[in-house]
Amino acid sequence: MPDSGVFAAALAALVAIPSESQVPGAQGALNAYLAALRDRLSLLGFDCRVLANPQPGAPPLLLARRIEDPSLPSVLSYGHGDVTHGQAADWAEGRAPFVLRAEGERLYGRGAADNKAQHLINLMALDAVLAVRGRLGFNMVLLLEMAEEIGSPGLAALAEAERAALKADVFIASDGPRLQPGVPTMFMGARGVLNFDLSVRLRDGAHHSGNWGGLLADPAMILAQALSVITDARGQILVPEWRPRSLTGSVRAALAGLPVEEPEGPALDLDWGEASLSPAERVFGWNSFAVLAMKAGVPEAPQNAISGAARASCQLRFVVGTEPEAVLPALRRHLDARGFERVRIEGGEASFAATRLDPEAPWARFVHQSLTRTAGRAPHVLPNLGGSLPNDIFAGILGLPTIWIPHSYRACNQHAPDEHVLMPLCREALGLMAGLWWDIGDGSGLPEGRAGTAG
Repeated sequence: MPDSGVFAAALAALVAIPSESQVPGAQGALNAYLAALRDRLSLLGFDCRVLANPQPGAPPLLLARRIEDPSLPSVLSYGHGDVTHGQAADWAEGRAPFVLRAEGERLYGRGAADNKAQHLINLMALDAVLAVRGRLGFNMVLLLEMAEEIGSPGLAALAEAERAALKADVFIASDGPRLQPGVPTMFMGARGVLNFDLSVRLRDGAHHSGNWGGLLADPAMILAQALSVITDARGQILVPEWRPRSLTGSVRAALAGLPVEEPEGPALDLDWGEASLSPAERVFGWNSFAVLAMKAGVPEAPQNAISGAARASCQLRFVVGTEPEAVLPALRRHLDARGFERVRIEGGEASFAATRLDPEAPWARFVHQSLTRTAGRAPHVLPNLGGSLPNDIFAGILGLPTIWIPHSYRACNQHAPDEHVLMPLCREALGLMAGLWWDIGDGSGLPEGRAGTAG
């Protein structure tokens, strides 16, 4: 189907909707995307409802259900139609964020990889099964949100309110990248993420460095020294409570031998991060701290003056076993014990919690067998993604086994200019998902103990 032009045309129509949730005033485009998906899902026999977001001012969501028989297995799926800033001025010549452009085996466009092509592939695979079998052989529920790129406000509250409508046996969706473009990947959870600021504010304004140097404390120097006690010189975490204890033998076994290098990505710094861990364990089984941005004075026009304040935007990606509410109190104690009482910690609400499903769980084994059978080779299996997703809502609030099958790759320029998907990967992904939907509908070998679906 991708080679027929149908896939590219469908993706072009979705990419053309500038659904930038990070941009004020984008409500019209966000609503237009929901309308486009509602039309497509209605043609597939779904009953669709556009739901107001429980979070005031946040975009609405789409809940679509195709219930063939309440006694059949039920799958809950998910996608997000919102995208990050288009960054139109920074795309290569001839490319524009909201015009799909084919160049060789690549399709360029904002949202192509994250997440429009991914849920489009899953829906087209459903269509392919219906065209052959005439029915799915299972029930499907789809939740589509328009605010994932701003932290999924209201999604948890909606899941609570619509628990009966979202009832299912398993959660299967697509987002994120494969480990390598040519090998299917499945992951069963995600790292959590917590963003916060560290700041030092000593006085109003800046003061001449010739008159005051050596007499006034430099907030930038204090902040730099404070950052240096959070990790050592190779990035190993020094805050004791930030060092996880959940890297068990079974998790290490699942990660053993997994490739993390990407031919089109940056070269790995093998001397960075926890020295005792493999590269795969560092990114999928451990916590990582990063300084996302720093500022003191006016970097674009430095002056001969000692700044009055300095700020760093920081982030902790964390795995299961790290309690989000304990992260910043632990940092406060750590800084105070080393004489950095003047460093303020600001913000710090976790966007997503950490989740992880055992790769040996029954549904994980079933999906693994299906993907292997269709692809002719085993997929890479991750207990959790290195990035973050709202998986905690489906695993925690709804209590489902969660499995993600990504249809992108790590060098896709997600969140950056020239975002794209690979046609060979999309072509294989359509076959994989059609095979998985077919196998679930076939009914043989399904895990026992189903939850059923509300009629």
